[in-house]
Amino acid sequence: MEEKQHKKAQFNKIYANIPLGLRDEIVVVLENNEPLSWNAAKIEIDNDTDKVDEILDKLDRLGLLKEHTEDQHG
Repeated sequence: MEEKQHKKAQFNKIYANIPLGLRDEIVVVLENNEPLSWNAAKIEIDNDTDKVDEILDKLDRLGLLKEHTEDQHG
């Protein structure tokens, strides 16, 4: 459960930095071939639906939930 909360926190951190114009872009495709945008993924995660585990696992496998420790500005 703690890992799931950590992944949710990472997603929310990343989502907050996604430009508004890109949040409608598809970020993940679920097993049933359902494409989800950043906005749709956020809604699923915020509402803790039955899709949350799959969404977070796929985003993690894509490397999108990794913590970035490097200075991205320098």
